Amino acid sequence: MLRIGELAKKADCLVQTIRFYESEGLLHEPARSEGNFRLYEDVHLQRLLFIRRCRAKDMTLEEIRQLLNFRDHPELDCAEVNTLVDSHIVQVRVKMKELRELERELLNLRRTCDSARTVRECGILNSLAETA
Repeated sequence: MLRIGELAKKADCLVQTIRFYESEGLLHEPARSEGNFRLYEDVHLQRLLFIRRCRAKDMTLEEIRQLLNFRDHPELDCAEVNTLVDSHIVQVRVKMKELRELERELLNLRRTCDSARTVRECGILNSLAETA
């Protein structure tokens, strides 16, 4: 049995993160000690690590909730898991396209101030101040 601080250390996250996942229903509520301390088992650690790996892949809480539901019901067909991940891949591609566009905009903005000037003459600040 682990207390919340020990679980946080093993999962390399903050105690507040654990409490948040509990409040979201992603992490099952642990048993309590006589002193009312949360007592976590290995199953909590494994679930928390799973959640953290999903978050590292930029999955939303709802996507994680769905994946955890599948994990909790191993007899289900995994086709829906594939569909969920395919949908996430599309979202990642959209985000990558948006980030490439942002990079182009920033590079263009940077080109507006390619020499030493005063702040008053700064092409970047003046461009950002312009109304569209």
